[in-house]
Amino acid sequence: MTAESTKPLLKLKVQVLVGDAIAIGPGKADLLAAIGSTGSIAAAGRALGLSYRRTRDMIDTLNTCWREPLVCTTKGGKTGGGAMLTPVGQEVLQRYRALDAALQATAQEHGAALLALAEPTTP
Repeated sequence: MTAESTKPLLKLKVQVLVGDAIAIGPGKADLLAAIGSTGSIAAAGRALGLSYRRTRDMIDTLNTCWREPLVCTTKGGKTGGGAMLTPVGQEVLQRYRALDAALQATAQEHGAALLALAEPTTP
């Protein structure tokens, strides 16, 4: 084991649970952001290295755990299909990112002293 691999690390992640379902967490937030930037479910999934089925399952969860759907789609055809975040989807993503940033800032501020207690002593 290298010294780097034994160095203590503080890892925190924000998840909102609705029943047993993860309504949003880091992966679903990344998916929402990717849909917002690509305008496509398939392209968003590819950008994140997700299968189309996994991407659709995540969207189904995102659309059923909140008071309103977070992603809306249009059918393909001559004009092409697409996907976009609903206003609630945009708000959920923005509030999730703000909460995560606040948690990470607090962890940076208060975590160093905790991590120092976990550092192994060298013989």
